[in-house]
Amino acid sequence: MALEVQREKAILVGIELTGDNPEQTAYSFEELARLADTAGADVVGRVYQKRNKPDTVAFLGRGKAEELAVLCRDYGASLAIFDRELSAVQARNLEKITGVRIIDRTQLILDIFAGRAKTREGKLQVELAQLNYLLPRLTGRGAEMSRLGGGIGTRGPGETRLEVDRRRIRRRIADLNAEIREVKKHRDLLRRSRREIPIPLVALVGYTNAGKSTILKKLTGAGVLVEDKLFATLDPTTRRVALPNNEAILLTDTVGFIQNLPHHLVAAFRATLEEVVEADLLLHVVDASHPNAEKHIEAVNRVLESLGAAQKPFIMVYNKFDLLPDGTLPPAEKGQQAVPLSASKGWGFEDLLEAIARAFASRRVRKTFFIPYGKSGMLPLLHEKGKVLREEHGEKGVTIDVEIEAVWADRVAARIRES
Repeated sequence: MALEVQREKAILVGIELTGDNPEQTAYSFEELARLADTAGADVVGRVYQKRNKPDTVAFLGRGKAEELAVLCRDYGASLAIFDRELSAVQARNLEKITGVRIIDRTQLILDIFAGRAKTREGKLQVELAQLNYLLPRLTGRGAEMSRLGGGIGTRGPGETRLEVDRRRIRRRIADLNAEIREVKKHRDLLRRSRREIPIPLVALVGYTNAGKSTILKKLTGAGVLVEDKLFATLDPTTRRVALPNNEAILLTDTVGFIQNLPHHLVAAFRATLEEVVEADLLLHVVDASHPNAEKHIEAVNRVLESLGAAQKPFIMVYNKFDLLPDGTLPPAEKGQQAVPLSASKGWGFEDLLEAIARAFASRRVRKTFFIPYGKSGMLPLLHEKGKVLREEHGEKGVTIDVEIEAVWADRVAARIRES
């Protein structure tokens, strides 16, 4: 019989600073609760404070920090999770005051990623992000770093994270960077091979839990995890999809974005996120039923901007539109295609595939080729990759009119020119 995993009890701690948008701060706090649940914690209490600026010693005021300590004791909480990034000094002082482990939003997200990474590449990238986060916070934590621990915020590189000193961590970071560079070389080789057989690449991007993995699974039958949790899937999956005009595309799922995505993660996962940069078309998946859908769109756009992919052609995919009470979708940008869809009910997929086909229609050209009989092996290729409009067999070869992607037209022309 499998043992039931004991969930930790956690107190959430938020702060609203002068000049903050109260609605945005409140939403970020609610999102923190979902992140805590994803990590395996039961939220048993909340502490919230309005301040002009965070306290440099304990982030909260002394009175509020002591209130947090009482709340932890009353509810039997072993963990307090802060919605903003803490300094090493603030975290250490809070642990002394409260007697419980203290982690911040960045640590929580890193912990979730550590639990979700399955491939060697994903594990390397998570470990790099965790160690880059940990390195500046080593001061004064020697005793804690010398023993193994357990619970949320402690998963990841294992002994590497808990026992090494600053020098060994730096060495490990250098090793990880070298290994990730090798991963990047491997990905570059795969991309080069893909360009030799230039099937368009379409990348699913969007806020975490918007439904990207469900869409991939519905379109391709891929065996990917589909779960109603933040960051349910982490490692990218790529599958082939046939469009209504019989053209093929490669569809790849990417890690979900989130507000205040830790910069350590964006940097560490750049090799994986380059799939977004290399894509010919982006499908920006939005949970249309979410009250903060427009904020989610803004958060995704900010990450795309940081990756240099903001100008990529894209289609807005408004998932879960069946849950909208009045059927009104969030506004799409002027001139952009928008497709309403319900991945759970299987609605709208034909429209989505048609929209993708239209997006790639501009890549097609009409060409006339004369193919000598000595090179007639190219005829099946033209029939497979294009739409043949006319085919005439003459004395020395075949004249063929075809509608085909420009990249294939260039390849056929180059082969004809070859002696």
